[in-house]
Amino acid sequence: SEFVLQDGPGKLRKMPEEKEGEKMRECKEEAVQQQKEEEHEGLIEFYGSYQELFQFFCSNTTIHGAIRLVCSKKNKMKTAFWSVLFFLTFSLMYWQFGILYREYFSYPVNLNLNLNSDRLAFPAVTLCTLNPYRYSAIRKKLDELDQITHQTLLDLYDYNMSLARSDWSTLSTRKRSSRSLLHHVQRHPLRRQKRDNLVSLPENSPSVDKNDWKIGFVLCSENNDDCFHQAYSSGVDAVREWYSFHYINILAQIPDAKALDESDFENFIYSCRFNEATCDKANYTHFHHPLYGNCYTFNDNRSSLWTSSLPGINNGLSLVVRTEQHDFIPLLSTVTGARVMVHDQNEPAFMDDGGFNVRPGIETSISMRKEMTVRLGGSYSNCTEDGSDVPVQNLYSSRYTEQVCIRSCFQLNMVERCGCAYYFYPLPAGTKYCNYMKHTAWGYCYYKLLVEFKADVLGCFHKCRKPCKMTQYQLSAGYSRWPSAVSEDWVFYMLSQQNKYNITSKRNGVAKVNIFFEEWNYKTNGESPAFTVVTLLSQLGNQWSLWFGSSVLSVMELAELILDFTAITFILAFRWLRSRKRHSPPAPHPSGQDNTAFQDETSGLSAPHRFTVEAVVTMLPTYNSLAPHGPSRDSEMGHE
Repeated sequence: SEFVLQDGPGKLRKMPEEKEGEKMRECKEEAVQQQKEEEHEGLIEFYGSYQELFQFFCSNTTIHGAIRLVCSKKNKMKTAFWSVLFFLTFSLMYWQFGILYREYFSYPVNLNLNLNSDRLAFPAVTLCTLNPYRYSAIRKKLDELDQITHQTLLDLYDYNMSLARSDWSTLSTRKRSSRSLLHHVQRHPLRRQKRDNLVSLPENSPSVDKNDWKIGFVLCSENNDDCFHQAYSSGVDAVREWYSFHYINILAQIPDAKALDESDFENFIYSCRFNEATCDKANYTHFHHPLYGNCYTFNDNRSSLWTSSLPGINNGLSLVVRTEQHDFIPLLSTVTGARVMVHDQNEPAFMDDGGFNVRPGIETSISMRKEMTVRLGGSYSNCTEDGSDVPVQNLYSSRYTEQVCIRSCFQLNMVERCGCAYYFYPLPAGTKYCNYMKHTAWGYCYYKLLVEFKADVLGCFHKCRKPCKMTQYQLSAGYSRWPSAVSEDWVFYMLSQQNKYNITSKRNGVAKVNIFFEEWNYKTNGESPAFTVVTLLSQLGNQWSLWFGSSVLSVMELAELILDFTAITFILAFRWLRSRKRHSPPAPHPSGQDNTAFQDETSGLSAPHRFTVEAVVTMLPTYNSLAPHGPSRDSEMGHE
């Protein structure tokens, strides 16, 4: 209410009623106008509270069960029941969503098996003599090594090995220089080992229980401050490994021993036929393996590959090979026969891994089944397409395979740690093969590194991954005696006339090998994604329909609810901050001086002729209730 104090003390009169009525009418008009604006539908309509938002959503959504939250609001028990059921259903559905997402990001695959019928390219076939060859360039040093081994076996086992040449007397009188073979052999002698202690057998020692002893040799570092004990429970294995170690050192002394071609194809391969046609020199390549001797790879020419139009023994490769040993190295070759391996054309022949032996006097028939494997790369597996993303240099002149990578990894570590390369593997650029004439302690370094390699300390098995595409041949073999007892006379006679070689041992003289495709079909094992984006969306839709019986538009309604909820939260927060700022107390005067004297001085100079006092009442009576109480209030104020 508003009052005016006029001239004269104690005189108070009421404001005109017209002014008060005008203000009331303005208030009513504003209220009506605001109601009309609220009823009018604007371009963007929003909610005034959370309750209004959820009430509208539950009343109009197509999600099953949500309407029950509104329809049963007068029954608190039903409302609570449907609320718990609604949110429990949501929880179960999103739990299933989590399982689906976890399965999707695990990148599972489906295995696809296809059978194809087509003309098959014949694989490469490598055949080795199983007889390490005596190169003429190192024949004298090999004879010297045989004499040393003869004396070693005589000292350890009292075994007098028969030798083709007996030059031990001349060898023992030779001056021991630092570069002689005898000096280095004596630096790594064979010794007997009892349990964990490696000791040299003293001269004139009493007989001991052979079961308590092992045989091995010791390899020490260059300064002899550390030694590696290489021991074997079998004396045969120990002698063969010890002899092989010194044999490799002799081979490594030849600058280009692997390039020496002293093979005699006709003296090893008596007969070669493919698809009933005779083979010639253009169908094979030759290389020498330190332990398996002369090796011949058939069908290695990629420009003219053999193809098999029909399966069967008559449509494959047939070989008659000589298996009789003559003038070879008995301490390295303890097996009679030949070794054969089937592999792809652009892969090296690792005879230790995939080869098997052919028995002499036996016809071995090997049937093949081709099998291709195609893996998914990327996130689905750890395979590599061509090995370019593998952190190991390929030392072989072939395509990437897992075994190529593993051997290259070992050879690179060998060069880095030992300063030279192992003779069995390709030679990296700028390095030389290990031999104890130039690298005194390479044997110690090699065997220590080999232990770390097998334990995967070097990480080669982890670095080298499987190729995404690979071809394998599943082999099965059958055996029969060849030639038979009734036909061996004329067969050996014809072979000797053809090759001009007299076979002294008919039982162990020759062997026959047949390699062919078992069937015309070949199998392809492929992989395909088991969970694609389409599959994921389909599974998510199935779960949504199972728990709520809704569609994609229902999902959009739920997304709209989340957006509206976020918008209301921001609006209410903004209003709260603005109202808090409006009702905050004014800041004090920056000068901080007391101006009370100034106010008193001003009031003393001139008093106001008229002033207005306003009182704010929080709860006003209605407009109609002001009329009856008007006179009494006027009289009270007048009396006052």
